[in-house]
Amino acid sequence: MEFRHLRYFLALAEELHYGRAAQRLAISQPPLSVAIQQLEASVGARLFDRDSKGVRLTPAGEAFRASATQLLERAEEACTRAREVQAGEVGRLRLGFVGSTLFNGLPMWLQAFQVRHPRVEIVVVELNSQDQIDALLGQELDLGLVHTDRLPPQLAGQPLYSEPFLACLPAGHPLAAEAEIPLTALSEQPFILFSRRGSPDYHARIVDICHQHGFRPRLQHEGRHWLSVVSMVAQGLGVSIVPAAFQRAGIQGAAFRPLAETIEGSTVFAAWRADGDAVLRQKFLAARDVR
Repeated sequence: MEFRHLRYFLALAEELHYGRAAQRLAISQPPLSVAIQQLEASVGARLFDRDSKGVRLTPAGEAFRASATQLLERAEEACTRAREVQAGEVGRLRLGFVGSTLFNGLPMWLQAFQVRHPRVEIVVVELNSQDQIDALLGQELDLGLVHTDRLPPQLAGQPLYSEPFLACLPAGHPLAAEAEIPLTALSEQPFILFSRRGSPDYHARIVDICHQHGFRPRLQHEGRHWLSVVSMVAQGLGVSIVPAAFQRAGIQGAAFRPLAETIEGSTVFAAWRADGDAVLRQKFLAARDVR
């Protein structure tokens, strides 16, 4: 049995006339007759009676008609959904993000995408950069927003934006009264840094910044998320150097000051599997430009 047999059957069931049904199907009458015979042989029942009075459905044909209609409707639905998935109009996007993106427009970005693509389900999860890389490699994420461009060969990426680093201090710290902070003023302060395991590049980046300005940071504590780092600073446990986005996090007790020196900023990258489906990813990345 083929889907064309079902279409031919339904056309004849509605027209009850071989000539009109054939014309409606844009075929000649003989192929229609052959197709109906093939369908009846496949079903194992006579579906039409044909005599001098015309064509009419048999009881078996009446019963088959409802099922045939449902089968064709479901087949069309399946085809439509497949086309929509291929076009990125429906589907599921699993997105990982680092905490700083929450304060750099990610919520508006998500809203802009959902307005344009309301039938796409977005699942978001906050993970540090290394955990996102692991999840992308394990096909647990479709797209990641990370703080590193040092990606394994299975992954590809592109830079999204950069922001400056700021000194993060307890609000009552003497240096918090300064308009800007020389890096050397932090050389004797206890440091709170992002976990080396969570983002080796980011950890090394802050340490290198300090080394370039003549000191090794006195590492006191580590946090697996930047908000944890800022929260520990707010509790008076040390100082840190953090992306500027976190001054918008609203954490009481933390003060943010520009650094006196000019240093390269913090960059957020999009990362994905090089062999992954590109349609939803491209649509999501494009939505950032229209938010």
